[in-house]
Order: sequence, then C-alpha cells, then structure tokens
Amino acid sequence: MTASEWTLDYPPGFAYFEWLLSQVANYVDPRMLDVEALGYDSWQTIYYQRATVILTEMLLVYSLDRYVKSSPQSTRQQCYAAALSIMLSPALLIIDHIHFQYNGFLYGILVLSVAAARTESNLLLSALLFAALLCMKHIYLYLAPAYFVYLFRVYCLMAPRLGFAVDYSAAKSVTRGLIGDSSFSCLPNVSPRITFILTLASQVSGQAILLAILGEVLFKRKQVTLLSRPTNIPDDQEVWVVEQTGEVFTTYESYLQRVDFYRQKRFHCEITGHTGLNFFDALQSEEFKNEYYPGETIVVKFEDGGRAPAVLREKSKFPELLGPNGTVERAAFSRYCVSFINRPDEEAVVHAPHLTRERKTFTKQRLRSFLKKTIEHEAWTGAPWCVKSRIAEEYRINGNIPPHLTYENQMLQRKANLAAKKNDFEGQIVNFHHELHPLKPKGSKGKRNAQDAALLNEAYQRALAVDPGFSKIPQAVQQQHIEQLIRTSGALVHRNGFQPIAAKGHPKPPPLPPPPKYPIEDLELTPIRDRATRPALKFLSDDIPTLHPAAEEPHSGILMRSVGPLLETWDTLNVYCEVFQLDSFTFDDYLEALQLTDDTYHCQLLVEIHCAVLKKLVNDVNDKNGQVQISLPESNIPGSDDSSLADNSALPSPTPGPEVKPAARTTRSSLAKSEAADLKNDLKNGRLSMSEAKIHRAAEMEQSTRSYDWKTRLRKRDFRDGRWVFIIVGLLYQLSGDTRRRKSCDDILRKLAPPDQEAREEIAISQYSLLDINTRVRIVEVLCMLSLETKAIRNYMEDCNNNMTDFRKERIDMQRKRKAAMEDLRLLHKERKALQPESKTASPIPELEELDDSRMNGASEDEVEVEDEDEVMDTEEEAPHQGRSLRRANDRAAQRQKRLEEEKLRKERAQAEKAKKPSKQEKQYEKVLKRIEEAKEQIREYEEEVLVIENDLREADCPRTRVLGKDRFWNRYYWFERNAMPYAGLPDSSTAFAGFANGCLWVQGPDDMERQGFIELCDAENAQYYKAFMMTVPERKMIEEGETHCFNARQWGYYDDPDDLDKLIGWLDTHGVRETKLRKELQAQRDKISTYMVARKRFLESSEEKKLENGEVTSRISTRTKTYRDPANLLRCFAWTNLTAERENGHLHSEPKPAANNRKQGKAAKKAVEEEGRQTRAANRQGKPLTRQGNRYTF
Repeated sequence: MTASEWTLDYPPGFAYFEWLLSQVANYVDPRMLDVEALGYDSWQTIYYQRATVILTEMLLVYSLDRYVKSSPQSTRQQCYAAALSIMLSPALLIIDHIHFQYNGFLYGILVLSVAAARTESNLLLSALLFAALLCMKHIYLYLAPAYFVYLFRVYCLMAPRLGFAVDYSAAKSVTRGLIGDSSFSCLPNVSPRITFILTLASQVSGQAILLAILGEVLFKRKQVTLLSRPTNIPDDQEVWVVEQTGEVFTTYESYLQRVDFYRQKRFHCEITGHTGLNFFDALQSEEFKNEYYPGETIVVKFEDGGRAPAVLREKSKFPELLGPNGTVERAAFSRYCVSFINRPDEEAVVHAPHLTRERKTFTKQRLRSFLKKTIEHEAWTGAPWCVKSRIAEEYRINGNIPPHLTYENQMLQRKANLAAKKNDFEGQIVNFHHELHPLKPKGSKGKRNAQDAALLNEAYQRALAVDPGFSKIPQAVQQQHIEQLIRTSGALVHRNGFQPIAAKGHPKPPPLPPPPKYPIEDLELTPIRDRATRPALKFLSDDIPTLHPAAEEPHSGILMRSVGPLLETWDTLNVYCEVFQLDSFTFDDYLEALQLTDDTYHCQLLVEIHCAVLKKLVNDVNDKNGQVQISLPESNIPGSDDSSLADNSALPSPTPGPEVKPAARTTRSSLAKSEAADLKNDLKNGRLSMSEAKIHRAAEMEQSTRSYDWKTRLRKRDFRDGRWVFIIVGLLYQLSGDTRRRKSCDDILRKLAPPDQEAREEIAISQYSLLDINTRVRIVEVLCMLSLETKAIRNYMEDCNNNMTDFRKERIDMQRKRKAAMEDLRLLHKERKALQPESKTASPIPELEELDDSRMNGASEDEVEVEDEDEVMDTEEEAPHQGRSLRRANDRAAQRQKRLEEEKLRKERAQAEKAKKPSKQEKQYEKVLKRIEEAKEQIREYEEEVLVIENDLREADCPRTRVLGKDRFWNRYYWFERNAMPYAGLPDSSTAFAGFANGCLWVQGPDDMERQGFIELCDAENAQYYKAFMMTVPERKMIEEGETHCFNARQWGYYDDPDDLDKLIGWLDTHGVRETKLRKELQAQRDKISTYMVARKRFLESSEEKKLENGEVTSRISTRTKTYRDPANLLRCFAWTNLTAERENGHLHSEPKPAANNRKQGKAAKKAVEEEGRQTRAANRQGKPLTRQGNRYTF
C-alpha cells in the first residue's frame, strides 16, 4: 500500500479479510484493485462492496440470535430490544452501506464473544474470538482491560487453576458510585482517595496534552503568508527590513512583532520534515530543494516548456565571492552535467533553475514514512529527534543527546530568553542633545576594559585577514588604521566604559563581520606580490607551453598532445603487467623504445608490448576456438560474392580513350606510384572529391590475404618477423568502421599503408619502422583501451578488490592483536614495578614511550611522519623565541647526560649483584623482564606485519590512478608509483637494477570546466576580482606560477629534482582548501618521491657515461661500420628482457610455441625456468610465489 496515500491503518487481520474479498473482486471489476487509481469509482464497485457488507452482516444476525438465546429468561425481552436496536442502528447502516467499513461484521464477532463468555465451558472460545477481533480492528483495544479482568477473575481465580487463596466474600462485594470502591480477592486493594487523585490527574494532563498537540499541528499546517510591501513611502522615511523575506515595516513595533513571530520554534521544513524550528532555520533547511547530487534521476526543464528525464553525472560547485567588507559580490551557484535517459548519446551542462525532481520519486509522504520508521523523540515541546535504538545499533550511530539539547538546559534557555525579552527597552531614556553623566557602577572597570579589548582585537583580526603584512607596520599606524576601521564599519565605540543605548525605534547597528575561518577557497586568499614563485616545470615535449622555457631540452620529437597518452599507456602496461605477462619497465626505457627508428637491432621491449596486448584481444585457437574478447564494428572488407576489391563504382566513369601501356620494365611499386600520381591529379583537377579518394590501402592489404585475415593470424599467434604490424593494420581498419574512431584510425593507416605504396605486409612492416613516437603511442593507446574491455582485465580488477577487502580485515586483526599486546606490556611493567628490588632504582619505561599509541588507531608510519612534519612546519612558522629554544636545548642535553649516568650506574650495580645468589623475588623479577622483552618483540612483529599489509593494500588499489591533489589554479599532481604498482617495479624484472619506475612528479593543467569556472571568468566577475585583489585570475596565475605554466588538461610538466619538490611544498599555502590537502599528501610521500628521483638521476647519469664510453649518444643506431656492438650498451631499452613470459610460457610473446617434436625439450626448459624461479623468488604468507601483491620490501 505504499503506492497510495490512503494507507490501511488497520491490523493485519483486516488486511487478510480485504485480500479474500479482492480475490472475488477481480472477476467483478479488476480496475478497482489498482492502488494507483485513487479517484476511480464505478457502479460495479459500489454494488460489489454493498453486497459484501450485506453478506458479512449475516454474522451480526447470527451473533445477536446467540446472545438473545443465551440470556436468562427474566431479561429475554430486554435482550430482544437491544438486539433490534443494534441491527437497525442508523449510524451502523450509514457507515457500513455508504462508507463500507464492515463495522457490522466486526460487531458481530464482539457480540459472539460476549455470548460465549456467558457459559463457563466457552470461556476460551470467547478469548479466542476477542483476540481475533483485536487483529481485525484496533479500536476494540479499549475493551481489553475489561476482558482481562473478567477472564482473570472467572477463569483463573474462581476456578482453582493458579493455586491462589481466594477471598470469595471480597469477590462478591462490589459497590459503584461516583468513585468506585472495590475489594480484590488476590490483588492489593486501592483506596477511594488514591483512585480519585489518579483519575483527576490523568484526565487533566491528557486534556492539556491534547490541546497542545492540536494547537501545534494546526499552526504548523498553516501556510506562512509574507506581508506585502507598503506603498507610497517617502524617500526620507526610516524603514526596517527582514532580509530573509524582504518584508518592509514603517514602525519598529511591527518589525519586532514580526521578528518575534519568526523566532518562535513552531515551524517545520516542508522538505526534510524537521519540526521545532524557527522560521529562518526552516527556510534555510528548505534550500535542499535546489541541491542535486551525482547519480540522481532528475527532470530537465527547457526554455520552451519541454521536460526530459535525465541522470546527473557531474556537479561543479562555485563558492560565493565576498568583498573586503564582507558583502557578497557573487552568490554561490552550481553547474551540472546531465545525460538524457531517452537520448543516451546526448549530454548537456545546465544550472539549478533548469532542474527539478519528479514528485513520484521524492514526496513528503515517503519522507514522512521514512522518518516515522527511523526516528523518535521525547514527549516535551522542542525535544530533539533521535534515531531509534535499533537503527542506531545497526549503523553504529551515536545516540547520546548533546548537553545543550537536554530538557534541563532547554528550560533554562527559555527562561533566559523570556527574561531578556521582558527587560528589553524598559526604562531606557536617551537625551541626544546633552551628554549623560557617566555612572560608574562598582566593579565595572574590569568589564569595560574587557569589552574594549575584545572590540580592538576583533578589528585587528579583520585587518590582519585582509593584509597579512599588517603586523609589520609601525604600531602608531596600526592604531590609526584600527580606529578608522571601527568608524567605517559602523561599530559603536564605548564611551567611558558604557555602550550607547539604542533608542526605541532605531535598530542596533550590524555587528562586525567575523574573520575568515581557514582553510578557505584558495583563489580568495590575498596574493602576496613579493612571495617566491612556483619552481619551474620541466617539459617532455618540444612544443613547450611557455614563452620562456626553464632549461634547454634536447630535441625529442614528442608533441605535447602525446605526453598524456604516453603516461596513460605506460601506467596501464605496468599496472596490469601480470595480466599481460610483461616484465615491468621504466618510463625512460619506454620512451627510448618508442623513439627507436632503426630496424637494425631487435628491440624486444617494443615488440613484446604490442604482442602481449594483442594476445588479450583474441583468444588462442585452442582456447574457446579463438573467441574475440572485444566488441568490434562490422568488417569493412567486402565479401567475395557481392563485391570485390576492384569495385570502383563510387568513382566517376572516366572518358574512353586510348589505353596507355606500361613500359616493359614496369614493376608493381611503379604501378602503385603511378596510380597515386593519377589520383593526385584527379584531386587537383576537381574530377575526384576527398571523400571518394583512397587515403590508405589497408583494405587491399587485408583482401590480399582473405583466407588468412588478421583474426586468424592473431589466433595462431603469428607474430614472427614483424607480422604483428600486419595484424594491427587489419584491426585498425576494422575499427575505422566506428565513426568515433574513424579519423584516428585513418590517420594511422595512412602511414602504415600509404596509398602510393604496394598493398603488401612487407610495406606495412617497413613503414612501422619509420613512424615517429607520436603515431606509435597512438597505436599503443588504441590497443590499451581495447584491452580494458577484455574479461581478463575485469577479472583481475575484481580479484584486486577482493584482495583489498581481505587485506583490510587482516590489518584490523593485526591492529587488535597489537593493542592487546600493548595492554599486556603495560600490565607486565606494572608487575615489574611491584617486584623491583629495593637495590634497583625506579626508572621510567622507555619501551612504552617508543611504542607510539597513535598506531593503535590504525595510523601507519607514513601518517605518523606526516603529523611530525606538520608540527615542525607550524613551529617554523610561529618562530619561537631563540632564548627559550636554547634553554630547552640545554635542558634536553642535561637530561640525556643524566640518563647516561643512571644507565652506567645501573649496569655497575647489576654486575656487582651477579656474584650474589639471587633471591626468589629477584628470580621472579628476571622472569618478568624476559616476558617484557618477548612482548616487545611480539609488538614489533605486529607492526612490521601491518606495514606489509599496508603495502599490499596500496599495490592492490588498481582501478584508477590516484591524484595527489590540486593547487590553487586547479593543476593536478600525480605520482604514478603511489598506488597499483611497486615503487621500483617488479623486484624480479630484468631491469630491477635501475631502482625506479617513473621517478618524476607530474603536473597536469586544469580541465575545461575548472578553467572556465575559476580561471577564465566573465567580464563582470573579472572586474570584481580585480577590484578585490588588483589583478585578475589569469594575471595572478602568470605571476605566481613563474615562467612555466600548464593552461589545459592536455599539457603536462614534471619535477625530477628533490630540491624542486621541497620548493613546491614551501610554495603551497596552508590557508587554502586544495593546497592544504596537497601539501599534506606531498609531505607524507616526500621521502619516497625524493628517493626514487635520486635513483632515476643516478641511473640516467651512469647510462650516459656508458654511452660515451661506447662512442654512441644518439638514439639512431648507425650500421655503416662492421664493428659489432652490444645493443645493451647503446640504448637502455635493449637491456630489457621479458622474463615473465619466459618463466610462465616458456617462450616470448613474439616467438611461436615449441614445435611438436621439440615438445619434451620445451617442457624441460619450462620446468627448469620454473625451478629457477622457485629458488630465486620469495614466497608470501600463504607459501605461494610472490606477485606484485604481497611483495615484502625493506622499509
């Protein structure tokens, strides 16, 4: 019945009765059973309901007949009259035959129960009928006490069933009057006086509560009507305004009456259902109307009046802008990105006025039902609502009422408010022409000084918030500025210690705006012009987005648009390296492999990346018949039956002419070149459009091997001699059938299968060796995006999520064990102190000081270090007095010296006592000391285990790359080793000796929505910002970021020096919201980031030295000389070997499986590799070989 607002408030027995009637009603009129049709009526419905009322009233006739027959003969006539009056009652006929409540049927059950109670043998039947009646309608609960007393007396007491001593004289002695006097046979007697007092008290209190409830409900349900503004007000007349409602009053008395009305806590919020609020709190609570949240289903309203359902995807909140004087220059607003339900391909960015909620999904009735089931409150006006105990226990909600909301404090507050209202404006006489003689009450001097000091302190804080350098100006100038600030802000200066009295009819001046509570919006902080700028960024690309580069970088051929895909693909390949069966590799090796443009040497890293990812797109021929794991558009290759490769119907028919015969020595390549030249001439002369021209020859390449297409090659893992390039050509050509990918795929295919070359796979292989890094990373990006759709990646992510859940449970278990061990250690120290011999001096317990209690709450070492660094930072900013610091340093040195002397003395005494025979107490003391050492060792093991679990949890967090934070200009900071991968790559990879994975802190510019909402403001907002800070946001960005900038999300820079990292941390402002979080995160990860930055720098320097020794510096390898050179000495990427594939498969991805005749030899080699892996690789806690999750590192 939750779909209808007319819910059934009867007990469940009546619901079953209605259900039985509905089984027949379905054959009469099925429409009457629709709970959604609230206003539905029909003659069939009326006939059926009236017929059921008449049929069920037959039970009333039968019950009255039984009642009359069971009555004594002397009262038989009166019983007939009572039965007829009940049967012919007009009220019963009207209610049952018009409103259809079936009261006659229910009354018949009651009469039948009364008739059964007259016979001693039917007492249980009477109780059963009455219990069934209570399950049908709860209004008969009023008769339950009478039934209880009657049955208890007749069935339990009069009959010897319970063994009570019965006073039969008292049972028969009952008198009745205005006040009943009863004597009980078993229960204690109640005197008439107590009965009268209890009756009177209950009736008076009940009536009072009922009147209060009725008055409250009527008042709350009444709509609050705002007063209209008065007209014809003179310009010089003083008025009073209620800011929240905009109401205007010409007299101060009417203004006060309206404000007092609004301040009464008798309003309720229409949206949340909260009661006991004043008008302003209820109005603020209803602001939820205009707030929407991601994932919510809403309705978009168009300007032409149309409406469309949509799902809210993203939400951007823009805070309000406040001026220096505290006024609101721009109200806060929100911008939403929505996706239409009926049009899934369309999205829109709208504002809150264009959104609304569907009333069917969010109604007051549903909210009221939810609140009724979950909260309750005590029976006094203004009592706070509390979550029910059952709900609080289930969701671990604190059910304690705050002290200021308890009944006692609320009563005291109300008394104080009434006293304050009573004393307002009583006996206050003000003479504006003559100065009052200052009356100095006894003991008021200190109070006046405190008030003046508070006023001056508030003005000083405001001046300091506007200008942080205010404290450095001379004191005399400070005093003048504070006095001017107090006068301009309208504050009342105390005269002779007394505050001027506000005359009747004149409102009090507004109070000073409070100082800002940090942290606040970063761009609302006052810029400091002489402050150090952000350290200069380094850029990987050649097109640096700044006019003044920080340093000259060598020409790399990398475009800025390729930096983001480079980082994304490297991160994807390293995060899911176990799925791809790849060894981890550094980012610098990845760049070198993609930049290699010479096919003289075989780069295993470049080949294995492509082959490993391709193998996940299509299964092996022996695995589910080579099932394709990704969604592909329909093939663009025409079939052999209905079309052919030579079908050029789309081209215009050429004019017939003499056939030009090729020369005698014409080759296929010269024919292709001639065709390309003819095509270019047709385009130039206008005989052929761009859409009709061939931009690549991928179709011809795929058609030439129709029976051995790219899917067949991929199923058979035919990657030898660069044939994986031909597979990529076929894959990209089929993907070009998708309109979203067509342009990107055609651009790549234009280079792999150019129209002026032959359509052969050798051409594609040779063309790939000529590609630049920008095109190659686009190919890898397409392959990585496709691999994320495969079942292998999805299963790996689900396994990681399950592992994270297990790790969290294990961490909680270890923390509980450590807490218990800490408590045992405290008890052991207490026992040690009790057993300590008198010859040994009592010493502090250094063990408990070393074991920090902060770890008991689940804090890791990183968090503890962050807290310490924050404390150091605060200390440096506060700049304590030097004399105090030196004195404390001397004290610490003296304490250390004293500890050393005491330790030396203790050792000497221990050595002297060794010669003596130990007593029983000393033996126990030694045992306790030994147990203490064991407990300390156990605690250290738990802590080390928690650190290992924390690292496992970090490496299992693979669904997304975690951002460190954002700075004031919405630049994002990434450290890719933070999650989902080991800090230095897999410890058993072929390049693990490098000691790093990426080794850089990357900076990404703001996205478009953040840039448009916070940086590139409109003209009006720019004017407001310039008026407040004497610069616009773009100007501030250019000043504070220094010489290097990232202007959008497609631009990336990086830091690779620990000194720049320290400067960046110092540049961040702790008064801003975003930079506070970013600074905290950078401080937590600083040591690790710096360690791997230094490792990267050291490794690159050693690699450059090796290159210089071998006489080779450039990435292009020369082959003119015959001298052999080890490729590993030429480029770092040549040192990489895919040991993972060799260990798990017995061969590389680019190599074919061992032949059938060499199968035994291949198995033996694989077994040897596995055996070697077992001997060299460590095992996790379950005894299995370690993967990326579960590695144990030295911290």
